[in-house]
Parts: sequence; structure tokens; C-alpha cells
Amino acid sequence: MRSSRWSTAVAVASAAALVAAPAASAHAGSARAPWTPKVLNSEVIAPFHLATNDGRLYVADGGTSTVSRVNGDGSLTTMATGPMPGEVSGVAKTDNALAYTTLDYTTGAATLTVKRGSKTMVAKLSDFEAKRNPDQKVHYGFKDPSCANGALGEDAGYTGRVDSHAYAVTRWNGAWVVADAGGNDLVKVDDNGHMSLLSLLPPQPLLVSTEFADANGIPDCAGQRYKFEPVPTDVEVGRDGMLYVSTLPGGPEDPSAGARGSVYKVNPWNGDATRVATGFAGATSVTQGPDGTLYVAELFGGKVTPVRNGHKSLAAELPGALAVEYGNGHLYAATMAPMDDQGMPTGTGSIVKLR
Repeated sequence: MRSSRWSTAVAVASAAALVAAPAASAHAGSARAPWTPKVLNSEVIAPFHLATNDGRLYVADGGTSTVSRVNGDGSLTTMATGPMPGEVSGVAKTDNALAYTTLDYTTGAATLTVKRGSKTMVAKLSDFEAKRNPDQKVHYGFKDPSCANGALGEDAGYTGRVDSHAYAVTRWNGAWVVADAGGNDLVKVDDNGHMSLLSLLPPQPLLVSTEFADANGIPDCAGQRYKFEPVPTDVEVGRDGMLYVSTLPGGPEDPSAGARGSVYKVNPWNGDATRVATGFAGATSVTQGPDGTLYVAELFGGKVTPVRNGHKSLAAELPGALAVEYGNGHLYAATMAPMDDQGMPTGTGSIVKLR
């Protein structure tokens, strides 16, 4: 995930840089009272994603660069470790395989690792990105970047750069699908490690207000649209066979630009992406319940938000909400540890059961 002049509030590129904002006030869209979280574990640091299988719960903790199983008593059993310095961010579990995504901070290698018994398959998403760079012809920024008068440097207008951050993974139709938050795409990986583009997500435009332009030193850009990168943060298979993808639309997630996170439905057969919900303050994870309700973790909103038929309500106010997963007949969530100004944890996060 690319760090830029615009991305001060969206530093998901590393656990140390991902600072959870205080919980914003939230109002339910229905009369039902929010659920009370039941804490299962309070040892995690940056639980980017959760996965379930056969009654078990798994967590990818970017802060410790590990994949762990959450035991019945809440303790953690390490199942795999990632690079250090680096992170594990995504996790998926099937009956015979454990898959997880990693980023090596030293080399920049972004990978998908799949373990089946004594066999291990590693697919390097960063190599795919370097070779293909699927969004290399996509224009981001202002259509006419001269309005910025050099204030944003190259970020005023550019085409997709080589950048890979394999951030989430799911199993679909006998293959793995990886959400690359740096490449702005979904990549399909077969069981032999062959990689192909499944979907390139669309840019996220923002109509620049006068206030926003003045605050960022680009007054001449007021009234113009700036196309941010989509930054996919999660991918899940829905009950309809479609893929559901949460996105952080680049740039600030604070009130200066508004809550612009979205959820897309992606047709895995042709890659078409349709936005089904938006207005999230930091959509870092998405899952679907058995009745079709989508649940979105809003990191900067400090809550888990259900979406049904396009209508949003409130499942729980949850400061630092980072991951959400439906499985084993329950809705689980995970929270980010509090951080200091240097991006260092000052406490721990948690894994909770919401219902």
C-alpha cells in the first residue's frame, strides 16, 4: 500500500503505523440495541483478519507477525510465523490448508503462503505486481494536476505505480483470491502458485471542497475531482457466490474528506465490480452473515456496521475495530491495540464475540 502526501490517516502498510482513531459517535439505523462484545482474547496487537473453520477461530496478527488459533479458553496457539521485521495480515482456513499473506518490510516481498501438511506453496504477489502492474494505465489524482501548483508533487496526477501489499485472502472455486492493497486489485492464485488478475478495482473520486483545498494548500483545485486509489482491505465469498471487498479509498479518513470507505461486489467470473455500500470511516474488513447481511469493521469510526439491502445500522461500538468475521454460527470482531505518536503499541487489542 502506497504511502503518499494524502495517506496520513491510512497507514495500513505496517502494524506500527496503523493508529486507531477514537471511536466516533454512532447511531443505529434501527431500534435494536447494539450488541455487547464478549472478550475472548486480549493479547493481540494488530489482528488484521480473522478466519473460521470446523468450529475453530484463527487470527492473523500483524503486530507479532503470526497466525494463531484461538483456543476455547482464549489462549493462542501459533500456527505459522511471518517475516520479522514484517507482518502477517490475511488468513484463510480450509479443512486441509492454512493460507496467509505476508509482507517483508526489509525486502518488500508480498507473498501468499499455503500450508498443507508437510507441503508449502509460496506465491510472490510482489513479483506479479512488478511484472504486470495491472493499474499502470489507470490515472489517479487530478485530471489537470497543474491546479496543485506543485504542492502535492507527483501525487497531483499519476498512473498506477508498482506497489504490492498482499493484505487479505479467501478460498474461491478451487483457488485462492488475494486482495492486494498496494496493487489495488484482486489476484487469483491456483494451487500451483500460478497468479492471474481477477479484478482491478476502480479509482475512488472525491469532489474537492473549498475547505479541503485550502486546508491542503491547493486552493486552485477547489471544485475539481481527485481520483484516489481504492486500496482493498478484505475479500470474502458471499452466499451468492460473489466476492465482497472492503476498500480504504486512499487519502485522509478524517472528517476533512468525509467517510469514504466502500464495499464492492465483484463478479469473480468477469471481474466486474459494483459498489453496494459506502460512507464507512475506515472499512478494514467485511463479512456476510447467513441472512445476507454484510458486516463492516470501521477502524476510524470505532464500530461494526451491519448493511442490509443498502441500509446501515449498528452492531457494536468498538474502538479500534479492525477485523470482522462470521463463522461457527457467531459474529466475531477484533480490535487494534492503542498506539502512541510513534506508532508503538501502548496496550493490547482484543478478539471479541458479538453474537
